[in-house]
Amino acid sequence: MEQVLSESNLVISIDAMGGDKSPAVVIEGLALAHKRNPDIRFLVYGDEPKVTAEMDKYPALKDVCQIFHTEEFVHNEDKPSHVIRNRETSMYKAVEAVKEGKAAAVVSAGNTGALMAISKLVLKTIQKIHRPAIISIMPHMSGKYVMLDLGANTDCDGINLAEFAIMGNIFAKYALGIERPRVALMNIGAEEMKGKGEIHVAAHIVKNPHLNLNFIGYIEPHEIPNGKADVVVADGFSGNIALKSVEGTCNLIMKLIKQAVKQSFFAKLGLPFMIGASRKLKKTMDPRLYNGAMFVGLNGLSVKSHGGTDAFGFSIAVENAARLVRKDFVGSIRRELENIDLDELSQEACYEVY
Repeated sequence: MEQVLSESNLVISIDAMGGDKSPAVVIEGLALAHKRNPDIRFLVYGDEPKVTAEMDKYPALKDVCQIFHTEEFVHNEDKPSHVIRNRETSMYKAVEAVKEGKAAAVVSAGNTGALMAISKLVLKTIQKIHRPAIISIMPHMSGKYVMLDLGANTDCDGINLAEFAIMGNIFAKYALGIERPRVALMNIGAEEMKGKGEIHVAAHIVKNPHLNLNFIGYIEPHEIPNGKADVVVADGFSGNIALKSVEGTCNLIMKLIKQAVKQSFFAKLGLPFMIGASRKLKKTMDPRLYNGAMFVGLNGLSVKSHGGTDAFGFSIAVENAARLVRKDFVGSIRRELENIDLDELSQEACYEVY
């Protein structure tokens, strides 16, 4: 039965078979998301007997979910070139529901490359956007920031980076509630002439008054956690490395703290006095609170949950998708670019830089 979007029902399609512990984690995540957001409805694609068995544990879901049986699903080891030819997988069907207007967004914890490939093929890029990007929310000293691209495009020119800046600016407004986000380009130094030519071209474009961006210049990777910028823009190669470096450093710090406490008698004595601070630190650094990377620049919202997350983490990815749908994030990008000729601005920037 086809479900039609209405003002009272926010519909999200779900790939129930994506992730390390699907569909159990996915269905429990939907139950948590529905409890906090009773207006959300779900189109659930996957192995119906398995999905139904899990859904029986959460009776409230039966009134807000439609299950669509699929015999096949995308495996973690599947290549994107292979999955885009198979239109019968749960992931493909879930993305297709957005294209057909049955859902406003899709959420999957499956293979990242496959979801990106299917989303690009099915949803297509927004007119005037040359390449979509992966964006995510992360914590810094005084709150949160967004960073893109995190791996969709290993090579980018100046106009691609400028597009990322525009989309990141809108994303920060809606996802973080920042009225005028500070936008920065990641570079190897703050000096104007440092870095690659495409970064200089992007800088010339994004500081153009016509774009009305709050561009603060270049930012070095070590400055990002200090809260200097609200939007950090990079090519997908550099952004992905920066992201994984941050994640690795955070894990290292947490392990070193635990190790130091275990090895010190006096540190153990002081633990009761540190409970409040340690809980606050754990909550701030909890990766589940930042789950749900978005593929931005497409004619529809596609959200990638971490494959190893638990139910709470998956529910956060669903809520992040719902928040952007309510704000008409995709439509905002279209309207922002409607009267902007980025190709012309890029030509002017290239002339000045080169």
